[in-house]
Amino acid sequence: MLAALGFATIAAILLLTMTKRASVLVALILLPVLAALVGGFAGDLGELILGGLSKVAPTGIMIAFAVLYFSLMVDAGLFDPLIRGLLRVARGDPLRITVATAVLTLCVALDGDGASTFLITVSALLPVYKRLGMNPLVLSGVVCLGAGVMNMIPWGGPTVRAMAALKLDSSEVFNPVLPAMGFGIAWVLVASYLLGRKERNRLGALPPRGPATDDREDGGDRDDHEPAASTTATTADGQERQVLRSPGDGPGTVRVPPLPRTWLNIFNLLLTIALVVCLIQEVLPLPVLFVLGFAIAALANHPTWEQQQALLDKHAKSVVLVTTMIFAAGALTGILSGTKMLDEMAEALVSVVPDSFGSHLPVAVAVTGMPLSLLFTPDAYYFGVLPVLAETAHGFGTDPAEVARAAVLGQMTTGFPLSPLTASTFILVGMSGVSLGEHQRFIFRWAFATTLVMTAGALVTGAFSL
Repeated sequence: MLAALGFATIAAILLLTMTKRASVLVALILLPVLAALVGGFAGDLGELILGGLSKVAPTGIMIAFAVLYFSLMVDAGLFDPLIRGLLRVARGDPLRITVATAVLTLCVALDGDGASTFLITVSALLPVYKRLGMNPLVLSGVVCLGAGVMNMIPWGGPTVRAMAALKLDSSEVFNPVLPAMGFGIAWVLVASYLLGRKERNRLGALPPRGPATDDREDGGDRDDHEPAASTTATTADGQERQVLRSPGDGPGTVRVPPLPRTWLNIFNLLLTIALVVCLIQEVLPLPVLFVLGFAIAALANHPTWEQQQALLDKHAKSVVLVTTMIFAAGALTGILSGTKMLDEMAEALVSVVPDSFGSHLPVAVAVTGMPLSLLFTPDAYYFGVLPVLAETAHGFGTDPAEVARAAVLGQMTTGFPLSPLTASTFILVGMSGVSLGEHQRFIFRWAFATTLVMTAGALVTGAFSL
């Protein structure tokens, strides 16, 4: 019963969000609560939800301050040279911009952390997409594909979990699938080319955009292209400065003026590089690094109280949208894990595997891993499902390491930037300005094709057998 209740809950969440019958926030909270009540866990509901919230709290804190940090850097013009360089290379061509998105994501994702990858790439590239009028779903989709493939690196989440769950080392799990990863990278570049070509054709068929034409589609926030009015504002130090105001700004809206000082631009660049290096080296916990990084950046770029308040007011909406999704996902996983629904779902999945299919388990695990990432959290899959699958395969004479490699190719590799059970997914869609359902519908088939390409590459190169 618990397994059926868990599957029904996940299916209902996906159905309601993808068909836009309910917002992701409402579905992630109310449907698990309803499932807990039906399952007879009403007395434990508070403890279950608090347990889930406590687990995602560090992620929520990290994302809140990371969004503030990179939003501040965008305002300060840190990414302007990169944007100008991309526009210069692309020459206003959406196809080249899309391929450049894939290349940048593949490079940034070397740090092995999906959250920081999404924060950096979307912050840098979203202004380019806005300026050209490109569909933000292309941005979130291509970043999803690139980050998914690069998530296979040994210090990424899937490989680490697979090695820990089956007590294997990197040479047994990652090294054999490295050629397959090359296949995946090649496919991401091909996919970005195809998506970019479609976007080029779409924009080419549109009439010339006027000054008030919207540059966002598919439900994203709209940006006004009407000329901004210039007014004079008095800063805290008593000096007058020109402040740009958008026609949509209310009388109480304060726009943080850009700071053109060269020394400050250099400081911001060095601070960001140091922050990224510390993130990769894990000098301190990620939430602590972003808390400290934002505090330093805010003090250097906006030294007065008025400027700091204006900065927080400007970006409060983005922070709230992303962090509330993460805490809602924490309520979901807390209920599913605490009620043992996830454990029962794992056992039910394994029980339906016929004995005659045992020798083909690696291929089956690789192909089904990506869709299953929509049903299981990484921990539930790697520490709950994978050991049972590996033991089952071992009984049929198949090396458990092959099952681990297959799991890394699919589950939480190409699937993690699509799953509502992964907190970083909400960073990607939140910062891109798209809904989770739109993102899933747009990129699912491309992500699943990535899994198929890498599975074929693994079979060709002998990472596992058919």
